[in-house]
Amino acid sequence: MKPPVLIVLHQEHSTPGRVGLRLVERGHRLDIRRPRFGDPLPETLADHAGAIVFGGPMSANDDEDYVRREIDWLAVPLAEKAPLLGICLGAQMLARHLGSPVGQRGDGLVEIGYYPLKPTDEGAALLPWPSKVYQWHREGFDLPPGAELLATGDLFANQAFRYGPTAFGLQFHIELTLLMMNRWTTRGAERFALPGAQGRHAHLEGRALYDAECSAFLDRFLEMWLALPRG
Repeated sequence: MKPPVLIVLHQEHSTPGRVGLRLVERGHRLDIRRPRFGDPLPETLADHAGAIVFGGPMSANDDEDYVRREIDWLAVPLAEKAPLLGICLGAQMLARHLGSPVGQRGDGLVEIGYYPLKPTDEGAALLPWPSKVYQWHREGFDLPPGAELLATGDLFANQAFRYGPTAFGLQFHIELTLLMMNRWTTRGAERFALPGAQGRHAHLEGRALYDAECSAFLDRFLEMWLALPRG
């Protein structure tokens, strides 16, 4: 039986979406932890295939105990060189752990909707990337020292990076399902008024145009990520 994948979520009713579905299809159990609600994080990932830290409405800069503990905990997978993936907030937490600032653009522009993605030469050599990806964030991160930039964007330059052999950060949401999009665009509709945000119709049109690319990318990425050798 394949080892479980640690799933770190930040809201009571959040799910790992399509990432979780694809992991289960590949025979992995999901070990779901919510540190915000008191779940402990493991002292080692020796019994896990890897760890994925997902997004949330909070900031990696928040002065909350669980945020600080979670950022500090990232030392565990990094030290063990276990497969690690941070998505949106998770990528920002990884950047913070590695010493890079996280924050909003000076002009307040956000990415909420589908936005262009451009792989770097290093990213293109790793695997094919989608032309546009789904975003839902106000803050971005500086590229951590020693990290390799894999993909860039127009508004937020740092969209994907690799640190060492097994740690990755993705600013965009590859876990998105249609149900998740409907929930986010309904409950978070007030954010469409933010500068740079796209209206709900653009989200739905973007999914019809670009979701097949994003789904294929997720499959390729997970195959690569799960096959990474430890240490």
